[in-house]
Amino acid sequence: MPEAFFDLTTSDGEMPSFVVHPEGDGPWPVILFLMDAPGMREELRDMCRRLAGEGYYAMTSQLYYRDVREYNVFETGDRDRMFELMSNLSNEMATNDAKALLTHAEADSKADTSAVGTVGYCMSGPMAIMIAAALPGQVKSAASIHGVALAVEADDSPHRHLGAVEGEIYVACAETDSYAPPEMVAEFEAAMAEAGTAGQVEWYPGTEHGFAFAERPAYVEEASEQHWTRILDLFGRTLKG
Repeated sequence: MPEAFFDLTTSDGEMPSFVVHPEGDGPWPVILFLMDAPGMREELRDMCRRLAGEGYYAMTSQLYYRDVREYNVFETGDRDRMFELMSNLSNEMATNDAKALLTHAEADSKADTSAVGTVGYCMSGPMAIMIAAALPGQVKSAASIHGVALAVEADDSPHRHLGAVEGEIYVACAETDSYAPPEMVAEFEAAMAEAGTAGQVEWYPGTEHGFAFAERPAYVEEASEQHWTRILDLFGRTLKG
């Protein structure tokens, strides 16, 4: 499949980015695949390749580019640095980066930027939802996989912006997750109901935070494949219909 590495110029600097899509003319619906906290790595690009293999124009980027060009906690082992980089990144920044990626994609005839899906993991789960809220006519669906900070005491908490979401949301939750405890998820789910947001919150029994990633200790193959089934169904219904 055709793929490309490139630096995308944003208002905050040069953002290392990656795109992969099927062979052929397309155009293919766009999936914005948002990096998780450990940093950009080949595992994430492989997940984008899996999406491309299903008929999507998949894009991902180094969200920490404002501070570092490259970072992968599994190579450095420096978790303190990871949390520092996380704290420097906001939902607004991630949304601006998503807009920059979509502007880039609009210039490619192989990308259909009228049908966009977002998916985020851990740190970026709430970002996927906030992007859907910021671009309601364009983002048709958003998925948060063991996402954190879904309902917090902040103006940019996703549960406060669900009324702006026009697309469908899927939220996958690990049974044991100190970053997304049951009471937080319940508050988010209640906000979905109040806003009339289409979608589903699903618990994954016997899992911990990070279960979707094959290279992480918490990986559970059955649960990970279930999340793939769910997001591919979501994107298939909302982006290819």
